[in-house]
Amino acid sequence: MAETQTKPRVAVHKFSSCDGCQLALLNLGEALLDLTERVELIHFAEAGLLGAEEQVDIAFIEGSVTTPGEAKRILNIRQQSKVLITIGACATSGGIQALRNQADGAAWMAEIYPSPQFIDTLATSTAIAEHVRVDFEIWGCPINGQQIIDVVKAALFGVAPLAQHDKLCLDCKRQGRVCVMVTQGEPCMGPVTNTGCGSLCPSVGRGCFACYGPAENANATGLVNRFQGLGLVKQEIAQRLLFINNNAEPFASVGQALKDSCDD
Repeated sequence: MAETQTKPRVAVHKFSSCDGCQLALLNLGEALLDLTERVELIHFAEAGLLGAEEQVDIAFIEGSVTTPGEAKRILNIRQQSKVLITIGACATSGGIQALRNQADGAAWMAEIYPSPQFIDTLATSTAIAEHVRVDFEIWGCPINGQQIIDVVKAALFGVAPLAQHDKLCLDCKRQGRVCVMVTQGEPCMGPVTNTGCGSLCPSVGRGCFACYGPAENANATGLVNRFQGLGLVKQEIAQRLLFINNNAEPFASVGQALKDSCDD
């Protein structure tokens, strides 16, 4: 009698985030139902499945580490997972909440909360890879659900997932879209940003906000010079670099240098 083939066990864990990447997965609809025929979802609280302490083959992590409890929990998840994959800007680079890393956290908490001593938080918001070994990263804010489907399918066939390193500009060219920076003078992060969204913002005449993180060999300094040619001041350029993926290089170092030069 042939042995019954077991399905890969999959978990989706949430850390500090807005849930957008998990919602992108839920919004797949029929494609998600098809996925559940191929894998066994063990833990996915957003979908009502609770099994956070169980051993799994693949663990997807959304969100950054911002509390002592999260720093401890990610260690446990790493131990109980064969493969750990981060999804979204928060998990891969710290996300929007990593903006706190550039500020005096204790000072602004004291200004906002009447009893800040009861807030259990770390001084910084950091990517998952700063705490445990990460096997693969899926960038985006939010990701698109198809990215997870593609990664799981690759795992089912026993091959390494394909990392996307093309710059967003190539997506615009493939789709026959004119460059918003050339034709409209619109500041666009496309030349230094990974593709993945289908060049959503340029499709409606807006510049890219770098939701999918820095592309391979991103020339952030060159883009700064281009933005200055469009008339942007240093503070405006720094804000674009230090935005969604503010803690990712080279956005972090180039953006922080610009910001510091504004204070001189």
